[in-house]
Amino acid sequence: MYTRVLHMTSTNWRRTNKEELILVDKNLLRHLAKKYPDVKSATEEIVNRNAILSLPKGTEYFFSDLHGEHEAFIHMLKSASGVIRSHIEEIFGPDLTREEREELAALVYNADAEIKRQKKNPELDFDKWCKESIMSLVLICKAVSTKYTRSKVRRRLPKEYAYIIDELLHADDEENKSNYYGKIISTIVECGIAEEFIEEMTKVISSLAVDRLHIIGDIWDRGSHPDLIMDFLMNYHDVDFQWGNHDIVWMGAATGNWACITNVLRMNISYNNFDMLEIGYGINLRPLATMAENIYGDDPCEFFKPKRLDENKFDPVDDSLASKMNKAIAICQFKVEGQLIKKHPEWNMKERLLLDKIDYKQGTIKLGGKEYPLNDTYFPTIDPKDPYKLTHEEEDVVERLKNSFLGSERLQRHIRFLYTKGSLYKVYNGNLLYHGCVPLNEDGSFMKVRIFDKTYSGKALYDILEHYARKGYYSIDPQEKQRGEDILWFIWKNKHSPVFGKERMATFERYLLMPRKRTKSQKMLTTVSLRRKRS
Repeated sequence: MYTRVLHMTSTNWRRTNKEELILVDKNLLRHLAKKYPDVKSATEEIVNRNAILSLPKGTEYFFSDLHGEHEAFIHMLKSASGVIRSHIEEIFGPDLTREEREELAALVYNADAEIKRQKKNPELDFDKWCKESIMSLVLICKAVSTKYTRSKVRRRLPKEYAYIIDELLHADDEENKSNYYGKIISTIVECGIAEEFIEEMTKVISSLAVDRLHIIGDIWDRGSHPDLIMDFLMNYHDVDFQWGNHDIVWMGAATGNWACITNVLRMNISYNNFDMLEIGYGINLRPLATMAENIYGDDPCEFFKPKRLDENKFDPVDDSLASKMNKAIAICQFKVEGQLIKKHPEWNMKERLLLDKIDYKQGTIKLGGKEYPLNDTYFPTIDPKDPYKLTHEEEDVVERLKNSFLGSERLQRHIRFLYTKGSLYKVYNGNLLYHGCVPLNEDGSFMKVRIFDKTYSGKALYDILEHYARKGYYSIDPQEKQRGEDILWFIWKNKHSPVFGKERMATFERYLLMPRKRTKSQKMLTTVSLRRKRS
């Protein structure tokens, strides 16, 4: 055992002197002695570990850019990208029709829906169908469990049915045992728990089909239910995250960072995700709605209309109000981001200071030596002399929104889980997992990026950004926490951020510079606003 420990630590020998090495080995041996106090227990563990190493590697499943698409994600995970279907074809190909195999696959993917569908069939003997389904599910479960030890399979079983499922998984063809297993299944049906048992069996199959789940960035934004994805992942047996920029901005919002909060709200209002914001996370949007209605009551805000990917069930907001809220929070975003850019000139983002480039009388903006007309010229909350300053009403609303984010128990629980299980990168089974890119120079060398008072590149850049990202959420030192909050926004959208990797995020241009034909009502409103400013 001693030689094995020395072998495991051999990579560290060159960095330690002889006395330190002896101390390290003694500490390791002392720890091992507590866990394996005698030769018998140590030998048993060696046999167990060597046996496990002989098993096939468990299936790893990689997901990226889920973006709130909860139902699609669950379907993909339960199907294991065709792994379940291939097992069904292999096991039942000669014995079941194509339609029967399709129904069995549908049962594994969505047991509740398939059970309801089968119960509606008046010609079906439902009890018989349940017995046959359980027997089929047992065979599939056996197939997906072959990569694991029996003890690991037991840990994946639901407590209330662990004994029954374990017995069924180890059935054989002996006559006595065959009657025994048949009686177990018939009793399950007679006791009225067949439907629940079938659902639990399908969950076990999905759990065993995927040994480890890697989420390589971007759970939030666009889709309507990232909250349900996070609820699911928090109960998953083995998962890790590599943060994407959309995860990072939510992490920043959870710290109370104004720039991250305004970005999160603008994106999700623009995708009509009111149920998720107000019902899912309890973010109180009433102050924003009131301010938007007061400021933009006569403004159609046509270029800020939300995209309707899903309808809200609990908190429907009409397009008119949603457009006004979107414009109100977008203006707040441009202002607070401008304040951050000025605060950190080392980030080289001054080209994103756009509010001071607007000619508010002419309704144009000058960029790169060229002048462009704006789609929308009604900006009653912007002071041309100090365009990045929030009005008192805007500041009050943003502060209330901050308190909502900080006080959302469910959001904070999700973000803590993301910090606990996540990182900017991970090395697993010889693979480097990360979302985005590695900043490089034209010649392929690592680009040096300045973070506060030092420059970093390659792995060191990832490490320092993650260091500050954690400080932003956990640090109790005010200065370090503020630096961390700021760096979360930097990671979200700086061109040298390894999870962003683009020259710029052109939110301003998409809203206000894209060539679109203005309506008659907008032209009239522009004329009115210009008269107000001149007066």
